[in-house]
Amino acid sequence: MMEKVRLTQLSKSAGCAAKLSPQILSEVMGKLPGFQDENLLVGVETSDDAAVYQISEELALIQTLDFFPPMVDDPYTFGQIAAANAMSDIYAMGGEPKIALNIVAYPNCLGTEPLEAILSGGASKVKEAGAVLAGGHSINDEEPKYGMSVTGFVHPEKVWKNYGAKPGDLMILTKPLGTGLVNTAVKADMASKRAMEEARNSMTTLNKVAKEVFSDFPVHCCTDVTGFSLAGHGLEIARASNVTLEVWAEELPVLWEALDYAAMGLVPEGTYRNKNFQKQEVRLEAEISEAMEDLIFDPQTSGGLLVCMEEQYAREALKTLKDRGIATPAAIVGQVKEKGAYFLEVCSR
Repeated sequence: MMEKVRLTQLSKSAGCAAKLSPQILSEVMGKLPGFQDENLLVGVETSDDAAVYQISEELALIQTLDFFPPMVDDPYTFGQIAAANAMSDIYAMGGEPKIALNIVAYPNCLGTEPLEAILSGGASKVKEAGAVLAGGHSINDEEPKYGMSVTGFVHPEKVWKNYGAKPGDLMILTKPLGTGLVNTAVKADMASKRAMEEARNSMTTLNKVAKEVFSDFPVHCCTDVTGFSLAGHGLEIARASNVTLEVWAEELPVLWEALDYAAMGLVPEGTYRNKNFQKQEVRLEAEISEAMEDLIFDPQTSGGLLVCMEEQYAREALKTLKDRGIATPAAIVGQVKEKGAYFLEVCSR
């Protein structure tokens, strides 16, 4: 029998923490040629979650792609997380996933069993989403990587974008923060069983229910919180909307022991990349601890939706989320204010 493989020991970074620096991406993307098409409703201009292309008066196509190295040792769970993360961009645009294609990098020397488990895990989440898996592409690589290219559908007039937040709006976050910190502790063999289970449950949960709930309310803007952290994705909303987001640190849902791991220095490299590029536009109150600061900039894998809407709807939507029994805790985590000196302010309440 083949010796059990620890996938996390084969990867240099875990999950979305493996993303390139946002500073590098910003510099490179700024030098690429622009593309114009009257049917392209959402492109690269606002760093949104996916591209949206209008097909007809009632149909628009959402296209996204995402893949990364392992953040858990179990191959099946890794496949589930990667698929949930890839389809999250479709939900963040207000759409429904329809077609998925696998993207696989895998060492031939590991044999077929782990690969079969990874792909089976991904397929299970595609089926749960009500989409179809229709093939993919693979290469031999020393470091395993897995993800998907996903196509979804949405009505052209019901696309959620990562801009449009208005002063007075409240912000809802649908999943707890800290996956980067917990995954780093996993790689160091220092994560508790409860911390690993909470992180796994969060990362494998589709944003499907959250999207269904929010579809019944007037959403001003939406994004999912992934590798560029709560701060980074919040800044994208604030810049594009020309507002300031006030984040209430004490209201943030946090994974079990994530702040403890931050205090111990178990911080992913992606956190420091995010800080270097984002921190000059963020004001942190003096009372905010260094561990909380690390959480704010922590790269998330398969994170939750961050939604802005009017206060009355936000409170009703939050109640509905809890009534639907959403698997991970959702919370109102801040408010939108008129543009101030900073795009993002983190404070205690």
